[in-house]
Amino acid sequence: MDIDIPEVKAEVEAVFARYETALVTNDVPVLDALFWESPSTVRFGGAENLFGAGEIAAFRAARSPAGLAREVLRTSITTYGRDFATTSITFRRIGSSKVGRQQQS
Repeated sequence: MDIDIPEVKAEVEAVFARYETALVTNDVPVLDALFWESPSTVRFGGAENLFGAGEIAAFRAARSPAGLAREVLRTSITTYGRDFATTSITFRRIGSSKVGRQQQS
């Protein structure tokens, strides 16, 4: 298996950047579009455990847009072949010293 094929990695990096922008600006339609529309999709957050695209969409629709700004401290993106990737970041909310984590596959 080829790891980090340059054009595949660039594609994932671009989608991840789109996701990060949507997340901190609370662009719910983009966030919904970027999550797999499946009952198998899972999202674990700081205070929520969401199973299925419906629960995730409901969470996004009800979430306050206040206080979403954050500083990304470190990013790791790895692609496996042409059809699978992982993204991992550490971040800090603006005005906080607490470090958070986020991962997607």
